Amino acid sequence: MRHLTNISKFPALFEKRLRNFADELRFVIYILLSISLSNTVTYGGEDDSLSHRLFKDRVVLFTDVGFHSAPFSIKDKYNLGVDKLKFKNNIKVALGFGFAYRWFALRVGFALPGNIRSEKKFGNTDYFDIGLKFNIKQTFCNIDFRSYSGYAIKDAYKWNDTLDSETPNDIRPSTRSASVSANVWWFLSKDFKMKAVMGTTGHFTRESKTWYFKTTLNFFGVANDHGPLIPYELADTSDRQRANTVGAFDLGLIPGYAYGNRINNWQFSIFAGLGGVIQSKYYSKGDLTRSFIGIAPRIDLKLIAGYSKPKFFILVATDFDIKSVAIQDLTYNQSFYNIKLIGGVRLHTKKSRKKEATTNDQAWYN
Repeated sequence: MRHLTNISKFPALFEKRLRNFADELRFVIYILLSISLSNTVTYGGEDDSLSHRLFKDRVVLFTDVGFHSAPFSIKDKYNLGVDKLKFKNNIKVALGFGFAYRWFALRVGFALPGNIRSEKKFGNTDYFDIGLKFNIKQTFCNIDFRSYSGYAIKDAYKWNDTLDSETPNDIRPSTRSASVSANVWWFLSKDFKMKAVMGTTGHFTRESKTWYFKTTLNFFGVANDHGPLIPYELADTSDRQRANTVGAFDLGLIPGYAYGNRINNWQFSIFAGLGGVIQSKYYSKGDLTRSFIGIAPRIDLKLIAGYSKPKFFILVATDFDIKSVAIQDLTYNQSFYNIKLIGGVRLHTKKSRKKEATTNDQAWYN
């Protein structure tokens, strides 16, 4: 990834761009919601095919437990022979409860008290994560907002004399990260259903696979509210190493391949894609902002596996969102990911019993 053009300083323009991006994102969400709701009745009742079975007439109740994380690193030519800083957030266990019936689905989640990692070594991290997911014909749409506040620089005792092996990390409660992303997956095969991939309101009945294209729109970055991101003892006099904010706005296309199957009730699916984005990247030091235009690689990776029968299911779901920015000698990499254990039941309704009984009778007669 290389920067192509230096656009120089523009603090006022940067603030305007943030406001414009927020306005445009709200407009996009409004349009997508409008399309989703207007097409719910038309497209909500997808025809079952031989590769999957949908339980749209059953009431689905589920719960999930897992965690979210967003570690990042910043590489550069620092003082004292250091060339890479790793920022780690503390991790909280999150619990969620959900309900789905026909086109409607709702999930409510919250973080449980306490941290998985030692607060003495990693401090405390507050996070906020909200998303919207829906299907329109051969597409799957996802809009996410993630925010993390409170990080620790790992193994800072190697260059910071005030730390030791008992308290090895530099705890920084004012360091934060955020990401806003809007993604659309378009599947070439009409037979491939995202509801079967997710495993709550449907599952596979045999092998299903397709090529896909993912369009992605992202705004993300890291910042330190009090002072520069890089500790003073490691930074030189350049604005880049004294910056308190690093981030990017990008737009791109990722081609990929999706595969799903269910064998003896054991189900698994994988998404894997590799593409690129056009990126407007920047760093800020106080009122000074420098921006660059460039390109960056981007991968798409999602894994879901578990056990599913018509009456119940239990799944392990993972999702990875890997982002990167390179400005001169500085390289910023961040991975937003989550791992969840999901379990639930699919309860019959009067309509589902009648419909499935009719289907079984027809299958026996044929």
